[in-house]
Amino acid sequence: MGNTMITEQQVAQAMPVKRYQASIKAWCMDVLLWSYSLLVLYKLGYQSWWLDLRHVDFYWSEPLYALLAGMLVASSLSYTKASVGKACYGLIAFDEGRSLFRTAAVRLGLLFLLLTLIAGLQVSQVSMREFFSDSGLAGAQRIFTALLNPNFAIFEEALFAAVETVYMAFIATALAIPVAFVLAFFAARNLMKNSALSFAIYAVLRFLMNLTRSIEPLVWAIIFSVWVGIGPFSGMLALFLHSVASLTKLYSEQIEAIQDGPVEAMTATGAHPIQIIWYGVVPQIVLPYLSYTIYRWDINVRMATVIGLVGGGGIGTMLMQYQGLARWNDVGMLVIVIAAIVWLMDYASAKIRAHLK
Repeated sequence: MGNTMITEQQVAQAMPVKRYQASIKAWCMDVLLWSYSLLVLYKLGYQSWWLDLRHVDFYWSEPLYALLAGMLVASSLSYTKASVGKACYGLIAFDEGRSLFRTAAVRLGLLFLLLTLIAGLQVSQVSMREFFSDSGLAGAQRIFTALLNPNFAIFEEALFAAVETVYMAFIATALAIPVAFVLAFFAARNLMKNSALSFAIYAVLRFLMNLTRSIEPLVWAIIFSVWVGIGPFSGMLALFLHSVASLTKLYSEQIEAIQDGPVEAMTATGAHPIQIIWYGVVPQIVLPYLSYTIYRWDINVRMATVIGLVGGGGIGTMLMQYQGLARWNDVGMLVIVIAAIVWLMDYASAKIRAHLK
């Protein structure tokens, strides 16, 4: 009974602490939202539209001033129902009989979203006038006319280049599978939480994989083209590196989602860690692993066509050459071959994944 009373007291004491932490997080969210909104209104509303400046310069002092202004606005609204942060963290009680769209916090959130949409259109320089201009439509018509009249004389050359692309993607995927399979166990949080060293390995590996995955394969292809020379080998290395990072993430997340019962039962019997992984973890992840691997090969085939644009070999290199020479009839033939490859790969991978379920 005493232990129960202590537990209830601890829970009662923890509630104000959690509410205080949620209030701090809500205030920080409000500060960021208002700082962002004020900065956007100043740069786009005042400088771009009111002053009609064609080129708006950026100074690091501006976000600092916007942050200070956002802190003032967020602090003044922190005790009202106009706090978006409190609404997100459940610190505001909404009236059941009242529509959510009539509450101040929801309306402010929609205004922030609308402001972001307007800013995106402005920064992206969306112009329907340029899109429907006479010169633009004439150029588009010329290119699409050529694309719809492909040059079948290069079909054999395009087919061999397509085969090279498929094999390049296959080798990159095949080499990435064993590497990602091993690394995934060290990148799974539920398997690497027993000691400070294991958690450090987990954190470093996660950081490296996220860093590698954040760099596009196109950039890796440029690096490897300088390293090993222009050709399929550089493209394969770029796809291999990106596949390792992506598959490690997918594999490790699948390991983190396994059932803990078999692992705990084997641990209680004193089994070796390798035995626990092989008999307790691997049987639960085999089918998802196969599905992820096939999907990754499908992605690599599509990426291989783009990697060829920077000298990574395959049909992408031909596409870069003919596009640079404005030989749009030849480009049309290549587009047809690429579309056929992507369609066949998508159909085959969907069928294989369906049979694995």
